[in-house]
Amino acid sequence: MHWTSLPFSREASQELSSLSLLAVLGAMGYWDVPDGTDCVQKTWITTKVATTIGLVGSAYHLVAFQPETAMEALQRAGNVTVTMAAMGAIFGMTTCLTAQVRDAPDEPVNYFVGGCASGIFLGARTHSITTGASACLGLGVLAFFGKVAKLENWRLIGPPKL
Repeated sequence: MHWTSLPFSREASQELSSLSLLAVLGAMGYWDVPDGTDCVQKTWITTKVATTIGLVGSAYHLVAFQPETAMEALQRAGNVTVTMAAMGAIFGMTTCLTAQVRDAPDEPVNYFVGGCASGIFLGARTHSITTGASACLGLGVLAFFGKVAKLENWRLIGPPKL
């Protein structure tokens, strides 16, 4: 079954198809607070989003690779969720503080630095320089282009506007 054959209106289908992390952040009020201001609020929002992603990822992982005991399931789920929450907090705080220090609140470079800091944390958490370096680069570039997409109103998912 294709997603367009679901019993939704055309508008609802387009809305469902354009869900993305940028939309989730917008729905939680992240974009309502100007960059470089109210760092605590922005960090709280990124932490909540990352925690949710960690919980969902943990659930899928536990279904795919079933643990032998309930304690093992709890430990694995907690480990992933806490790591993701910490990465979200590091991203939010680093991005906000970088915007303040650089006195350039709307530059995508601030988001690259925040993504890179989260990647470095992941490398430290896994005790792997390779993981940290590649996560720094990958998350930094992803965050950079996420900010560019927001600034330039890119449409990331869904049918093209004709």
